[in-house]
Amino acid sequence: MIQSTTKLPATKTWTWQGFPICYQTQGSAGPAVVLVHGFGASWWHWRKNIPVLAENCRVYAIDLIGFGASAKPKPGEEIAYTFETWGQQIADFCREVVGEGAFFVGNSVGCIVVMQAAVDNPDIALGVALLNCSLRLLHDRKRATLPWYRSAGAPLLQRLLSIKPVGKFFFNQIAQPKTVRSILLKAYANSEAVTDELVDILMAPVSDPGAVAVFLAFTAYSTGPLPEDLLPLLPCPAIILWGTADPWEPFELGKQLANFPKVLKFIPLEGVGHCPQDEAPELVNPIIQDWIGKMSSDLRF
Repeated sequence: MIQSTTKLPATKTWTWQGFPICYQTQGSAGPAVVLVHGFGASWWHWRKNIPVLAENCRVYAIDLIGFGASAKPKPGEEIAYTFETWGQQIADFCREVVGEGAFFVGNSVGCIVVMQAAVDNPDIALGVALLNCSLRLLHDRKRATLPWYRSAGAPLLQRLLSIKPVGKFFFNQIAQPKTVRSILLKAYANSEAVTDELVDILMAPVSDPGAVAVFLAFTAYSTGPLPEDLLPLLPCPAIILWGTADPWEPFELGKQLANFPKVLKFIPLEGVGHCPQDEAPELVNPIIQDWIGKMSSDLRF
């Protein structure tokens, strides 16, 4: 049980393809906005954003299938954990729960998910905001640009992790509070943002049945779309926010995404790490509010 200092309504459950999906919602008026977390996270990663955005919007934060409190069906047998799958989950959520098109806000791999949802379902996307978008640097098509030791090392690690006992041992080593805190301290530039609550949020789902298999399925996933594949196909405008101190998704590489015509703004967040919505909500929330307000005015909400 996560002991949160942020007061939010009880979560709700939506059944998708026979599986229970957890989501949070707040706000009764205004345009809809759907928040999509990154790898290993959950809707809780938006706890500092939901109440603020709900002042003027109907806010929905969803746990992707395989993560958070959503179902974790067997990879490859019951479901394929791909961006196409998650994109369809978001599109169906908009149609069945939200009831209309929405603004999408994603963090890390959640950015790829929301872009995939928009590209495959143009009718449900009003705009996308990408926060430190995953560049997927270990993708098969990008390994050629990496140093040889990284290019060769990643496939070797993937093969090792595909051996079930090895993969389970590796997961169990990572899924420890001390290890999670250590990883977060690298991802967050401001160590004060790495709280016990945040560690609890990321630790909560690790003991769920299926959590190990989902983790290993994603670490083996080296195909699918890259951000530069999806950005030219977007049916709606985009803005990009990027914490300049991100150790995983280099700022200089991220800036190159600003060259795509659909990207209206690229906004650096100085000294912020990989998860700006949680590390620096005081910067992110006003930007997202302003963006949705201006876009909604243009769309005549």
